[in-house]
Amino acid sequence: MKLGMLHLFENPVGFTEHQIVKNQMELMIEAERLGFDSVWPAEHHFSEYGYCASPQVSLAAVATRTSKIRLGTGVVVLPFHNPVRVAEDFAFIDLLSDGRVDFGVGRGYQPMEYAGFGMEQTKSREIFHEGMEVVRKCWTEDRFSYHGKHYHFDDICVRPKPYQQPHPPVYMACLSPETFAIAGRYGYNVLMSTVFGLTAQMAKTGLEQYRQARKDAGFDPNGGKIACLIMVYPGKTREEARRDFGPRVTWYYRTIAKYVAPPQGQIDVKGYEGYGKSRDLASSVQFEDLVDGTSIVCGEPEYCTEKLIQLGTEFGFDELLVWTRIGGLENGKVLSAMELLGTDIIPAVGKAVTKKAAA
Repeated sequence: MKLGMLHLFENPVGFTEHQIVKNQMELMIEAERLGFDSVWPAEHHFSEYGYCASPQVSLAAVATRTSKIRLGTGVVVLPFHNPVRVAEDFAFIDLLSDGRVDFGVGRGYQPMEYAGFGMEQTKSREIFHEGMEVVRKCWTEDRFSYHGKHYHFDDICVRPKPYQQPHPPVYMACLSPETFAIAGRYGYNVLMSTVFGLTAQMAKTGLEQYRQARKDAGFDPNGGKIACLIMVYPGKTREEARRDFGPRVTWYYRTIAKYVAPPQGQIDVKGYEGYGKSRDLASSVQFEDLVDGTSIVCGEPEYCTEKLIQLGTEFGFDELLVWTRIGGLENGKVLSAMELLGTDIIPAVGKAVTKKAAA
């Protein structure tokens, strides 16, 4: 099992923007030494929820300070950008890093961000699909023209081309059953998350549709990588870990509740699978209600190992993206947790999940 880490660049009260940037960059650079396979900065705008407006800028800096770790994006909100510029930027980083880019991409989900850019969120799906067609053409065709509803290009030659051929791996954010099928139809990898209410049954259904769509489109139905984002924080003891992590998780849910209801109207609160109550639920959620569900793994290393083996088997992922630096958690504590994850927990989880899958 591969191990990656999401970086939100969130900014709780009490931190300067300078501190946020320095802290997050330190964690991304240290991840390689601590045994992580990838880092994934997330794009957000206009609020304390996340200050990384350009993941490609942060990854270019990480590329020059590392040699092996893969450089993912969790995610680029493609409708906010000119797709030609996106293709150029990530091709450049792929060359700079000797082919280490994993291109995570999605439509975004915060109405406030769409309003800030003066865009209609209802058009995001069609803009996204046109944008991805343009990015692919930029990466794989010497010259091309494109005339869609939202983008028009006439006989352009886009340089540079990426180092990886035919292009960097694409991970598509999948939050609903139809997005799993779309990812499969295009041959993309899956980027899903229990944090936003995904249950094991929803993942099973989505991945079945993903495999079928890959087969129908002529791709290997058993191909494609499945990455899953989960809040994970190990500590020396369960009590210590939950004392450190609990307030940070509470901050996250109450902050996101101000901006958007989780997709599908759903949060897993010890098996809660209700619809239509998510905004109120998120605004009043308590860490204790979530920690024994599927969105959070927090405790001593043995507990985290056992829980992640269970989730890996139930959800069927082969890449784990941990969300460990949440709500301004101090770098010293995050680095300690990262060391436990990279050296002890994930190697044991990978062996166990692989063994179960083979059986």
